[in-house]
Amino acid sequence: MGKTALITGASSGIGRSCAKLFAKNKIDLIIIARRLERLTNLSNELKKDYGIRVLPIKLDVKRQEDVFSSLDNLPEGWENIDILINAAGLSKGLEKLQDGKIENWENMIDTNIKGLLYVTKTILPKMVKQQSGTVVNVASIAGHETYVGGNVYCATKSAVLQLSKAMRMDLLGTGVRVVSIDPGMVETEFSVVRFNGDKKRAEKVYKNIDALTPEDIAQAIYFAVSMPDHVTIEDMVIMPTQQASVTMNIKNYKRF
Repeated sequence: MGKTALITGASSGIGRSCAKLFAKNKIDLIIIARRLERLTNLSNELKKDYGIRVLPIKLDVKRQEDVFSSLDNLPEGWENIDILINAAGLSKGLEKLQDGKIENWENMIDTNIKGLLYVTKTILPKMVKQQSGTVVNVASIAGHETYVGGNVYCATKSAVLQLSKAMRMDLLGTGVRVVSIDPGMVETEFSVVRFNGDKKRAEKVYKNIDALTPEDIAQAIYFAVSMPDHVTIEDMVIMPTQQASVTMNIKNYKRF
């Protein structure tokens, strides 16, 4: 039997690109997201194109009871998970802390930290039992550096980095690997979500920048999980060539 990967946030962006790349490499998939229609269409596409097994699950990772109920009771034949990719995540707003909206803070914390924890909590015991597996947490360059308006989002991604390190310590000797992938600017629906659906404002973020693509990050993730079992890519920072820091890129920097 081949390997099975569980991917959160699989209806778009990095999660979706991971699903496509892993399917191409004949890895069976459990794909999770809130938008069932997108998941169903993706599932049908991957099964048709690559002949793999795909289990789509409509699930909001923020809902603890739903996560535990769904993932603790997977259908027969889906119990053993070899790869977990925590790709679900978001940012809402760019206000300074004193002007911040609490509902945005809660959405980011509940998705980026608590949702990741809920999903990981259900999968890790299975991996520990089988003495193998790889957990990939999609963090961000924003976990290494902060910027004006990024306050809570940066805090959540910093938390992902620290949780990844803590997991490595807790899992030492179990055969389970933990990988943190930390992208810079990736052109996805990220900015559309941050700006509450304002596509024009989101487009300006990436205008005149040769940004990373979701496929670029999927390639990095696949590389990390494809390494021999005794090798762990602990933390990988991936930046566009035209970006030098979280706030410094080719658009806002001039050489003198």
